[in-house]
Amino acid sequence: MTDAAPTQGKTILMFDDDPDFLLAQKTRLEAAGFNVVDVDSSDNAEQLIRETKPDVLVVDLMMENEDTGFTLCYAAKKLMPELPVILVTGVASETGIEFDAATKEERSWVKADAVLAKPIRFEQLQADIEHLLTE
Repeated sequence: MTDAAPTQGKTILMFDDDPDFLLAQKTRLEAAGFNVVDVDSSDNAEQLIRETKPDVLVVDLMMENEDTGFTLCYAAKKLMPELPVILVTGVASETGIEFDAATKEERSWVKADAVLAKPIRFEQLQADIEHLLTE
């Protein structure tokens, strides 16, 4: 009998207002053994985080407002400080403004454990999720 991967069956909560992005990532993450809850708006985000108790949160930066992702990251870390959060964003390609979560200082103000620039490669998203789950 083989042991299941340590990430098998973990729940990923994804907030993004792009239905194509959500469908593509959800399909591939589920094929990799994750449970995925996808949401296309930030309405009732805190309640959904409480109810879902996700193992990882993936949040788009710019949804209803330009700072919705930051707000969601902040709320998530306030509710569940140990929750791994990945912020995905196309802001660098749209504005030229770049930021990261590589240092402790950056993570402290971004409130995310990783930042991925859109368009993201699925392999990078999966690798970051697995890394954060096994830290």
